[in-house]
Amino acid sequence: MDNLKKAACKAIDSASSELNEISQNIWKNPELNYGEKNAHDVLTSFLHKHGLTVDKSYKLDTAFRAVTGDEGPHVGILCEYDALPEIGHACGHNLIAEVGVAAGIGIKAAFDEAGTNIGKVTVLGTPAEEGGGGKIDLLKAGAFQGMDVAMMAHPKPYDYYTIPSIGCEGVTVTFHGKASHASAFPWDGVNALDAAVLCYQTVSCMRQQFKPTWRVHGIIKNGGAKPNIIPEISEMEFMVRAPTPTELETLKEKITWCFESAAKGTGCTVQYKFDGKPYLNVVANRTLADSYTENLALIGVDIKARGPNIKQIGSGGSTDMGNVSQIIPSIHPVFYIGTDVANHTKVFAEASGKPEAQPFTLNQAKALALTAIDVYTKPGMLDRIKADFQQDMAEM
Repeated sequence: MDNLKKAACKAIDSASSELNEISQNIWKNPELNYGEKNAHDVLTSFLHKHGLTVDKSYKLDTAFRAVTGDEGPHVGILCEYDALPEIGHACGHNLIAEVGVAAGIGIKAAFDEAGTNIGKVTVLGTPAEEGGGGKIDLLKAGAFQGMDVAMMAHPKPYDYYTIPSIGCEGVTVTFHGKASHASAFPWDGVNALDAAVLCYQTVSCMRQQFKPTWRVHGIIKNGGAKPNIIPEISEMEFMVRAPTPTELETLKEKITWCFESAAKGTGCTVQYKFDGKPYLNVVANRTLADSYTENLALIGVDIKARGPNIKQIGSGGSTDMGNVSQIIPSIHPVFYIGTDVANHTKVFAEASGKPEAQPFTLNQAKALALTAIDVYTKPGMLDRIKADFQQDMAEM
C-alpha cells in the first residue's frame, strides 16, 4: 500500500471512536425526510473540526457540502442520514453517514501526505432518500456540478460491488363517491371504499402479466369514517417499480387502467397523481467498481466471501442515487454489518446500532477513500471511467 493510502487508512482508524459516536448519535435520534437537523449539525461539526471547508444548509435546509482540495479530478462522497417512520434506522443510514465523513477525512489525509494538489473531494450531505428524493432536488439545484465521479456505500445483509436496484415512482389515487346511510339508504350511496378494494384486486390480477422484474405495491390510506356511512372518499398510495425509465413508463400506463376501471365499475370518479420524482436504476461504473473491489482486497476484505445469491435478491429496492449515477459516473456498493436479516426491519435497525457493525463500516470508508485516491493518481483512470459511462448510457 502506498503512502497516500496508508495515510488515509490511518486517519480513519485514528478517528474511529469519534466516528462511532457520530453514528450512535444519529442512530439514537432518528429523523425523517428533510427534518434531519441533528444529523446535519453533528456531521458538519465533525467535518469542520477535521479541516474541511463546510457549507451548512447547502441548497436544502438539511443538506451540506464539505470540500477540500482544488485542482485535479473531483470526487463526490455522499452521505445519507434520514430514518424510516416508526422503525428508525432500519436501513442503516447512520452508517452511510459515518462511511461518508470517514472517507472524507481519509482523503484529506492523503492530500496532506501528498503535499500538493492532486484533486478535490466534496462530502455531500443528501437528505430524504427514503421517499423524499433529496438527491433529485440537489441535482436540480446544481449541487453535483463539477463532480467527475460520485460514491457511497450502503449496509445490507451481504457484500456486493453494487446495489441491486430498479426505478421507482410513487402515485396517490383518490376515489370519490357519495355518502349515504349504509343500512337505511344504501342505494343512494356510491362506495369509494369498494373502488379502492376493487383497484387493489385489479392490480393483483394484473401482476400475472408483469415482467419478473416489475413491482407494484400499495396501501389503502383512507377507507371511510364509520361502518354505517358509505365512504364518499378513499385514498391509496402505490409504488411502481421497473428496471429502466422506459419500462417504468409502460408499467405506469398499465396501472392507470386499474385505477380507471375500478372507478367505472363502482360509479366513482378517480384522481391519480404520480409524484413526478421517479427514482432511476443505479448504473455501476465498471472501472470504479473494479478499483473498489481491489481496494477492499488491499485492506483484507474478500467481497466474494459473503457475496449474495442473486436469485434470492430479486429486483432490489430503489434509491435516488440511481438518478445521480445516470448523470455522473458512480458506484453504490453494499456491505454486510453482521446480520443476515433484510433492511427495513426492526432487527436490521438494531444491527445498525451495534458495535459489531463498526469494523465493516470503517472498512467501507477506507475502500471508498482508496478508490478516490486511485482516481486522483492512476494515469488514464478517469478517462476509462468516462468511457464506461458513455457506453452505459448508450445502452440504456
